[in-house]
Amino acid sequence: MTTTDQRQVDMMLNLGPQHPATHGVFRMLLTLDGERIVDMEPHIGYLHRGSEKLCENESYGQIVTLFDRMDYIANLNNELVFVRAVERLMGLEVPERAQFIRVLLCELNRVASHLLFLGTYGLDVGAMTPVMYTFRERERIQNIFESVTGARLMHNYIRIGGIKEDVPSDFTARVRAALEFVKRGVDETDRLLSFNEVFLLRTKGVGVIDAKTAVSCGLTGPNLRASGVPYDVRKDNPYEVYPYLTFKVPVGERGDCWDRYYMRVLECHESISMIEQCLDLLPDGPTMTQTRRIARPPKGEVYVHAENPRGDIGVFLVSDGSDKPYRLKVRPPSFCNLVALRPMLLNSYVADSIAILGSIDIVLGEVDR
Repeated sequence: MTTTDQRQVDMMLNLGPQHPATHGVFRMLLTLDGERIVDMEPHIGYLHRGSEKLCENESYGQIVTLFDRMDYIANLNNELVFVRAVERLMGLEVPERAQFIRVLLCELNRVASHLLFLGTYGLDVGAMTPVMYTFRERERIQNIFESVTGARLMHNYIRIGGIKEDVPSDFTARVRAALEFVKRGVDETDRLLSFNEVFLLRTKGVGVIDAKTAVSCGLTGPNLRASGVPYDVRKDNPYEVYPYLTFKVPVGERGDCWDRYYMRVLECHESISMIEQCLDLLPDGPTMTQTRRIARPPKGEVYVHAENPRGDIGVFLVSDGSDKPYRLKVRPPSFCNLVALRPMLLNSYVADSIAILGSIDIVLGEVDR
C-alpha cells in the first residue's frame, strides 16, 4: 500500500520591483499559504539618490530644489517644511501675505495629490473611468501652479523668508473659477466610485489596522486618521496661518482600505474650503522679509514638522554657521507609513495585496530619497 506525501511548502511570490501596481520601484516578497499571505518582506532603495547627503554640499537656497524631488506629488508642501526649519533657526518673521499664499498653494497641492490618489486607486481595484475625472481636475490645478511658479512640478517657489515673487494679478479669479470645477469633479468621483458595489466589496474590511497598531507603526496622515486617531499637525501643532482657518479633521472608524480612501475624498472638501478662506483673508503687503541673500543660520539645531498629503513630514536641521547645513535628516511619511504594510497584509488574500498597498498612497521618491 502506498502513502501520499502530505507535506506543504509555502510559496514565495515576488511582486515588483518593476510592476505597475506597486506605484514605483517597490518590491514585496510575499510568503503564501495557498492564496493567503502569511508573511511579507518589503524591499526598498531602488530609487535612492542620497538626497540628505547632497544637502550637506548645497547652500540653503539650493536645497529647496532637492525637496521638490522627494515627494514629487506634494512639491510645495515639501518646500514649506524645509524653509520653515531654516526660518526658525534664523528667527525670521515671514510677511503675512506670503504665509497666506504658501498655505493656499500647499492646500491646492494637497487636493492635486489626493485627486491623483483617487483616480489611480480606482485603477488598482479595476475601475477605469474615475482616473479620467480626477486627472481632468488635477490639470486645472497644475495650470494654476504653472502660472504662479513657472513650473508644473518642480516649483522652487517657496523661499527662505517668503516666496519667490507675488502671485499674478488674476490669481484670485483663476483659483475661484478652477475651484468650482474641482468641487464638481470631486463630487462626481465620489458618486462614481465611493459607494460602488464592486468597489465596496474590494475595500470594505480589507487591510484593517486598529488605532493602537497604527500608532505603534508610526502611521500618520489620512492613513492614521482612517483608524480613528484625529491627529493632524495643522490642528495639533499649527503653523503659518492655519490658526486663522476653520476646518475639520475627518476620521474613519474601521481603518480598512475604504476608510483610507474616503479620508482623501473628505480632505479634498476641507482643503477647498481652506483655499477659499485664504482667498477671502489674503492681505496686501510684501511677500519677502528683509534678509541676506545667502542664508547663514547661526549654529544650532531645530526640528520642524508639517502635515503633507501623506502625513507628518519632519526636518531635523543642524547648522554649523556656514551657508550649508552640517546635517539634515528627513522624517518622511511614506517611508514610515510602509511599516504598517506588513500587519495590514497578514492573513489577507494575495488578490487584495495591491488594494492594500495602494491604499497607503506611497511615493517612492520620498521613501528612498
